[in-house]
Amino acid sequence: MQNASTIHKATVIGAGAMGSGIAQVLAQAGVQVFLFDTKDEALDRAMSKLRGTMERLVEKGRLTSEEREGILGRIHPILYLREAAESDLVIEAIYESLEAKRSVFTLIDDVVRPDCILATNTSSLSIAAISSGVTHPERLIGLHFFNPAPLMPLVEIVPSLATDPAVVARCEAEVLRWGKVGVVAKDTPGFIVNRVARPFYAEALNILEEGIADVPTIDWAMTHLGGFRMGPFALMDLIGHDVNYTVTETVWTQ
Repeated sequence: MQNASTIHKATVIGAGAMGSGIAQVLAQAGVQVFLFDTKDEALDRAMSKLRGTMERLVEKGRLTSEEREGILGRIHPILYLREAAESDLVIEAIYESLEAKRSVFTLIDDVVRPDCILATNTSSLSIAAISSGVTHPERLIGLHFFNPAPLMPLVEIVPSLATDPAVVARCEAEVLRWGKVGVVAKDTPGFIVNRVARPFYAEALNILEEGIADVPTIDWAMTHLGGFRMGPFALMDLIGHDVNYTVTETVWTQ
């Protein structure tokens, strides 16, 4: 693996909420980011959202106009994976499907340099299973950001048994440089946060189903009395019920 102290170029695969958020994090840290999607409209939406976010940060005095332009200038929307060839790091941030993620890494494996780190933003799937189709599984690792990526400080760093320890150490250092807090987790279903969170959502749904309390009351109790920043139902709405269901299914079936 390369010995450089920083990631200079990175590709983020998937221009949805997570992908665009990760692109923002990296660009704010000075990284040149290539944001890939297969659809022009997805890239247009992502760039429009990022411009709006940057503008609000300027209005709040958190960025200067020059800083805003610098950040946006470091995010390059692309439609072809060959433009990722010189990346130091590739982060996959598509939907939670083992087959889809394997397909992405099979494609990117033939495009990037041998010393490029491959990372998946999966929230629950096996890193070992995702890496099973790549030529060099030792360079693939989980980097699980939380939504919204620019605001949430935690990143779970998840190596498989095949991941090179040098890749783990490199990712720990880079996550700190991006202004995040990294925690190394074992390659188990749901890792740390999503595994702990399953009862948080499940018991809230049980309370609702049993008629003990309604949605506003449950969320109010957890935020005002329990000290949580968001209640379980508000958080499920933010994450997306489809995503949350997929994670729950993964945790309990594996």
